[in-house]
Amino acid sequence: MCRIASVEASGEIALCKTGFPEDVYSAVLSKDVHEGQPLLNVKFSNCNGKRKVQYESSEPADFKVDEDGMVYAVRSFPLSSEHAKFLIYAQDKETQEKWQVAVKLSLKPTLTEDSVKEPPEVEEIVFPRQFSKHSGHLQRQKRDWVIPPINLPENSRGPFPQELVRIRSDRDKNLSLRYSVTGPGADQPPTGIFIINPISGQLSVTKPLDREQIARFHLRAHAVDINGNQVENPIDIVINVIDMNDNRPEFLHQVWNGTVPEGSKPGTYVMTVTAIDADDPNALNGMLRYRILSQAPSTPSPNMFTINNETGDIITVAAGLDREKVQQYTLIIQATDMEGNPTYGLSNTATAIITVTDVNDNPPEFTAMTFYGEVPENRVDVIVANLTVTDKDQPHTPAWNAVYRISGGDPTGRFAIQTDPNSNDGLVTVVKPIDFETNRMFVLTVAAENQVPLAKGIQHPPQSTATVSVTVIDVNENPYFAPNPKIIRQEEGLHAGTMLTTFTAQDPDRYMQQNIRYTKLSDPANWLKIDPVNGQITTIAVLDRESPNVKNNIYNATFLASDNGIPPMSGTGTLQIYLLDINDNAPQVLPQEAETCETPDPNSINITALDYDIDPNAGPFAFDLPLSPVTIKRNWTITRLNGDFAQLNLKIKFLEAGIYEVPIIITDSGNPPKSNISILRVKVCQCDSNGDCTDVDRIVGAGLGTGAIIAILLCIIILLILVLMFVVWMKRRDKERQAKQLLIDPEDDVRDNILKYDEEGGGEEDQDYDLSQLQQPDTVEPDAIKPVGIRRMDERPIHAEPQYPVRSAAPHPGDIGDFINEGLKAADNDPTAPPYDSLLVFDYEGSGSTAGSLSSLNSSSSGGEQDYDYLNDWGPRFKKLADMYGGGDD
Repeated sequence: MCRIASVEASGEIALCKTGFPEDVYSAVLSKDVHEGQPLLNVKFSNCNGKRKVQYESSEPADFKVDEDGMVYAVRSFPLSSEHAKFLIYAQDKETQEKWQVAVKLSLKPTLTEDSVKEPPEVEEIVFPRQFSKHSGHLQRQKRDWVIPPINLPENSRGPFPQELVRIRSDRDKNLSLRYSVTGPGADQPPTGIFIINPISGQLSVTKPLDREQIARFHLRAHAVDINGNQVENPIDIVINVIDMNDNRPEFLHQVWNGTVPEGSKPGTYVMTVTAIDADDPNALNGMLRYRILSQAPSTPSPNMFTINNETGDIITVAAGLDREKVQQYTLIIQATDMEGNPTYGLSNTATAIITVTDVNDNPPEFTAMTFYGEVPENRVDVIVANLTVTDKDQPHTPAWNAVYRISGGDPTGRFAIQTDPNSNDGLVTVVKPIDFETNRMFVLTVAAENQVPLAKGIQHPPQSTATVSVTVIDVNENPYFAPNPKIIRQEEGLHAGTMLTTFTAQDPDRYMQQNIRYTKLSDPANWLKIDPVNGQITTIAVLDRESPNVKNNIYNATFLASDNGIPPMSGTGTLQIYLLDINDNAPQVLPQEAETCETPDPNSINITALDYDIDPNAGPFAFDLPLSPVTIKRNWTITRLNGDFAQLNLKIKFLEAGIYEVPIIITDSGNPPKSNISILRVKVCQCDSNGDCTDVDRIVGAGLGTGAIIAILLCIIILLILVLMFVVWMKRRDKERQAKQLLIDPEDDVRDNILKYDEEGGGEEDQDYDLSQLQQPDTVEPDAIKPVGIRRMDERPIHAEPQYPVRSAAPHPGDIGDFINEGLKAADNDPTAPPYDSLLVFDYEGSGSTAGSLSSLNSSSSGGEQDYDYLNDWGPRFKKLADMYGGGDD
């Protein structure tokens, strides 16, 4: 049975630099190296944590390196000088950057055989004995026992691998066994911390442990034969990492902020500071104690605060906190582990900033005992004086904000004080007008206090007082009329030049020597004038109550009074004249027009009177008919119904229809009364059984005069004339459309088609005329430039017409006869064709042509004058023409 010697590796912690932190790694090994034996652990500094590094060995046949940097033996071999040194490479998988480090292996000094077999410093753990049968009897094995935990201090300095225990099975005497361990720290992450020699069962740790990361490891040891068969039940191995004081206390915040009101009594809680220690809190390594190292400033006492050394609570221990003197304290707090042992404990510090908050321990104080100000009379919302105060409390807090009030000198409430929120000043303003002639000066008593009351125990008075002297400045004021408006009663009809009243104004400036002059501002009817000096108002026209400028019997006139002050001021006044009615208007008949029937029945005329006067100069009225002309009373009779209405009726049995003017005498009830003969225009008409007019002359009764009727008739006559002219124009236009027009389409124009032949004339005489006249009419004179309604006689009609034959662009000469006959047949059957020969529209082609003129093809009178025998030479298509014109008398 072999035992693995401990592996010693050395290295120094250096600043973070990518690569191997050591230049050479060394390990001390026993002579024989076994396959799979861990040798040492190489560390690679990966500063940014993002590099993916792959390890390689310069002797891959003998040594290999895992991803965690653990170096293993690939095979079993005796350690010799040729294996004493090799290189380990680390290569970045992405950038291909490469680093290397040397590994040096050395032999452990030779030990005696006894020491190899029984190392005194390594504990041996034996697997519990199993049940077995002997001579057919079941033998009892020893009870399984619990292996006590292995305690391993953290941060051990090695050398590594460091042997912990040896695991052995008592069956290794008969069998060749292999030992292994499983669990976190062995074959599970973090792997490679614990390794076991598969031959000797020696369990070792490969690197220092950190209790703050893992405080306990739970491993299981296994024993198998060379075939991998389990020969022992696994046993549990617990490794406890013993805490070392390797962590300083850490405050949760480097700077702590707290507050305490000024004037606080000793023992007032301020704040709590807290620190934590990563070491075991149940051991001395993690037990913290707090203390105050310093206080700044040290006034009024260097020990204004104290701290609970276990909880970190900071409280006051001395009186005298005054924000107006010291607004902030800075404390340096220290936390020490090992229960505050200054020799062995580790410490750390933090800063505690304590702000002394303000309380209302200072009332506002006026900066002066008396303030002065002045204000023009009759002015409001102006600042009279600015009151200033001082307050030592924190600005813009309720303990600093001042509230002002007037405690005396203003019984009528003409002043108010508002607080400026920025400066805390008191602004004295005028809220009611002040009359200089009544008050020339005010002496106000004002007080200032804070928004919140003073803190308890403060000996200062709660408020401060001062006086404000306000001087009133005299200004030129507006003259005013009294009373305004001024009302007088006066009968209408007053003649021009009559003095009505005196309308004067008063000057409120009693201490100024000023003159007032008067002018007229408004006089709608121009009835009045005013004396500019004494204000006497005189009429310049007759006052008329019935004027449209009089409303509800009242006439309004406005006047202006101006002084000669600096600046000059003015005021207006209104004179209201209540006009009393006199009987100056005679009554008139109402309505002025009426209608009735030719006979007294079945209706009559109801009338009343219109009088612009009012009671008692209006109704009741008296109605009567004049004596002349005598036909009035002979034809008509009037009956009074009541004081305001009367009824006019025909006195005779029949009166011819027409318009009659009936004079009516109307008398009012004035004193003296006024009478008037008013004309009533009565239309007498024929009536139906209901008493309604039925004749055409009702238009007159409806209010239409002779001029209106004539205008209506003229409009009707003009409208009829316009309609007649339109009908005549439409008929003429229709006749023009039915006039002589071309019977065939432009594209079928015979003239145009004939012109396409090379020669049709008879010599030079055919060249004397303008050939352009033979073109199609539409090409010579486009429709766009023709006058509307005027068409050439040879144009095709716009009415529906039969389909004329269409000849090809280049016809055979034999087709001309058929084409002409078909055209004639279509023309004879066309109802829209002109009554004369439509072939006459073809132009003259000259007298010298052997072909002659085509215009006489349909005329039997001219057939004998020409010889058409040449048509027989044109082919069978012109045979019919030859028979018609060359066949003798037929």
